[in-house]
Amino acid sequence: MSKIRRLTPKLREELKAPLGLLIQGSFDETMKTLKELTRKEKPSKVISVGDAVSNSMMKHDVSPQVLIVDNKVMREPIRPIAVDADQTLHVKNPAGTLADEAWAVIKEALRGKRRTRVLVDGEEDLLTLVAVLCAPENSLVVYGQPHEGIVVVKVTEKMRETVRCIVDSME
Repeated sequence: MSKIRRLTPKLREELKAPLGLLIQGSFDETMKTLKELTRKEKPSKVISVGDAVSNSMMKHDVSPQVLIVDNKVMREPIRPIAVDADQTLHVKNPAGTLADEAWAVIKEALRGKRRTRVLVDGEEDLLTLVAVLCAPENSLVVYGQPHEGIVVVKVTEKMRETVRCIVDSME
């Protein structure tokens, strides 16, 4: 039987703060800054979490190798984003949780060189944590910060330790 970790009310509040670098502005402005950042950083992988940010990255030629989406924006269903993915993996992850199966699916998505869409039945927000823990060193995990911009998390051992503490605090 698979285990599911649940977000506590205290953690829910803490996670409203950006986990990494907050880039504020419109999608055009944030994508321009993200493009410059990826050029400078030369990340080992770029992972996007969320439909709006993934779609914007694709439109602005900042191509993530892994896209984690749930066909929703702000919990409202949307038409699936157009992405030229080499493979699509499916995972169930209920809102406010981290399902065990998500770890295996995200590890598989990150393993290869192919562009992979991870389609989530449920909610993808917390899968940012899994992506940070599973991605190679110096990867960039990008997610949207509602009504503000985007957040770019550079995967380092220190960041992994921070995220490990968050995951360990879940019920």
